[in-house]
Amino acid sequence: MSSEILFEVCEDEVDGGYTASAMGVGIHTQAESIEEIRENVREAVSCYYDDADAPKIIRLHFVRDEVLAP
Repeated sequence: MSSEILFEVCEDEVDGGYTASAMGVGIHTQAESIEEIRENVREAVSCYYDDADAPKIIRLHFVRDEVLAP
């Protein structure tokens, strides 16, 4: 078990809000704000792992997608 888990966080530019998915682990969550996505990620991790197996560090990697016209 790794002592760290990484989430990719994406903003939904059409509908608003955020989605977060753990890399290499089946944990996913969503929220309306950055503060709420942080809370939801912590809660999802605590629900997924037993206390002894839980990662010590949760990293959030915010991904921003930009489309440029030629």
